[in-house]
Amino acid sequence: MSDDIERTTTTTSGPTTTVVHRRGGSAGWWVAALIAIVAVVGVIFFMSSMNGDRGAELQAARDAGASEATVAAAAATAQQAAADASRSAQAAMETTAQATEAMAEDAQQAARDTADAAADASAEVTETAPPQP
Repeated sequence: MSDDIERTTTTTSGPTTTVVHRRGGSAGWWVAALIAIVAVVGVIFFMSSMNGDRGAELQAARDAGASEATVAAAAATAQQAAADASRSAQAAMETTAQATEAMAEDAQQAARDTADAAADASAEVTETAPPQP
C-alpha cells in the first residue's frame, strides 16, 4: 500500500514552483469491502434472529396498508366531490345571475309598456272628454 507521488518542478525567471500530485492507494477499497461484509453479516444475523410471528406482523402490516389506502381513496373522492360541488355552485350562481338579469330587463320593459299604455289612455281620455264649463 504505497502512495504514488508525482512531482513536477517548474522553473521560471522568478522563484521555483513545485507541484505535487498524490494518488491514493487501495486502502480505501479494502475498508469499504470490510464494511460491506460486516453489513451483510449483520443483516443475515438480524433476519435469522426474528421469531416466528413474522406472518402475523406481515398480515398486520398488510391490513394497515389496506386501511391507509382506503382512507386515501376516500379523501381523494371527497376532494373530487368538493371540486365538483364548487363547479356546480359556480354554474348555478352564473345561471341565477343571468336569469335575474333577464327578469330585470323584462320588468323594465313591462314598466315602459305600462307607462306607454297609461300615457295613451290618458291622451284618449283627454280627447274624448267634453269640455268643462
